[in-house]
Amino acid sequence: MSKGNPGRGWKWMLWGAAAYNWLVSLPVLIDGQLAAEAKISAVLVAGFGLLYALVARDPVRLAPALWAGVAGKLGLVVLLAPSVASGTAAPGTGPVLAGDLVFTAAFLALLLGPARGGR
Repeated sequence: MSKGNPGRGWKWMLWGAAAYNWLVSLPVLIDGQLAAEAKISAVLVAGFGLLYALVARDPVRLAPALWAGVAGKLGLVVLLAPSVASGTAAPGTGPVLAGDLVFTAAFLALLLGPARGGR
């Protein structure tokens, strides 16, 4: 990050997290064959993407909202990792969970670093 704009790198990361969530949820939302439960989950994932986009406007000040993302992403990992490990998860679940872990680590780095003391 440059000294002139301390939040620029965080903004890019958060826009990346938003895009990631939207890309993960879009195929589910447009698939007419999937059950309502899958679509409900996809709407929630897309909603978290909106949260990350909003936090990107002022990452240090708005970072506390990312605790919801940390809880959601870690919750998914805890719930779905056993099915990935046993080979019973839907195709693509493992890479999606890996992405969730990467963004969780980035959120924690922001929350426990620059955002810890506020501005």
